[in-house]
Amino acid sequence: MSMSQFANFQFSQLSENMSVDRVRQEAQNISNKFANMKPPQEFFDFRRVSKPANFGEVQQRVAYNLGYFQANYIAIVALLSTYSLLTNLLLLFVIVFTIAGVYGIAALQGQELELGFTRLNTSQLYTGLFIVAVPLGFLASPISTLLWLIGASSVTVLSHASLMEKPIETVFEEAV
Repeated sequence: MSMSQFANFQFSQLSENMSVDRVRQEAQNISNKFANMKPPQEFFDFRRVSKPANFGEVQQRVAYNLGYFQANYIAIVALLSTYSLLTNLLLLFVIVFTIAGVYGIAALQGQELELGFTRLNTSQLYTGLFIVAVPLGFLASPISTLLWLIGASSVTVLSHASLMEKPIETVFEEAV
């Protein structure tokens, strides 16, 4: 398999995975997940916030709260992700540029792009996109943004999960 065939195969597979039907199905799955979101009154119930007595209690609280508030935690991570992209506009531009470039090239359906003075095949277009996107991607510092996102999400979610007591009903269910 030549390099151009490999590139065409990879990007065609990517465009198939990003089809409209698949995106709709994933959006439906996400909306079902957010239907289980707990109300803010329960998520921010400060009466249930307390310091755990020991590490065993921290483990129990985190194990319970990660499952119980899962949709809320996903929303927090999504908001932090949005914030990180809005504060790193170059990274946002690179992501949008790359996705638009891949879709634009895929829209040609394997045909060559004629620009009056030259003709470019899909392999050349993907190579050009790669040559522009990779240096811009390095300049956008995606690794530091990702590490910030991991750190901020971990601290936020694990702090809430470890400080929030289980509901009193679950204590009685465990005793029985």
